[in-house]
Amino acid sequence: QVRLVESGGGLVQAGGSLRPSCAASGRTFSSYIMGWFRQAPGKERDFVATINWSGGNTYYTDSVKGRFTISRDNAKNTVYLQMNSLKPEDAAVYYCAARVDYSYGYNYWGQGTQITVSS
Repeated sequence: QVRLVESGGGLVQAGGSLRPSCAASGRTFSSYIMGWFRQAPGKERDFVATINWSGGNTYYTDSVKGRFTISRDNAKNTVYLQMNSLKPEDAAVYYCAARVDYSYGYNYWGQGTQITVSS
């Protein structure tokens, strides 16, 4: 079991930056592949980015490539999402999630953090 708690959301102007984080507790954090997802009002939850156990492998959805960076600090049990050049369409509730392997789905989810981008 792992418990995930996001923080660092807020309101930012278009073109600005935010860095939400997700703190994990419970089982060894480095045992999990971590991901960020987002859900805008009236839309499905969409994949944003993922990072492997060591942090050496990352993958992004096309719409955020070059603007967002996922990273992790296993010593601090935390995963981050550096968000630059934010656009109004990036506004959503952002969730972090964890899974033990690529052959499994994301089993653990945080409660989400709201990110609002004003134009």
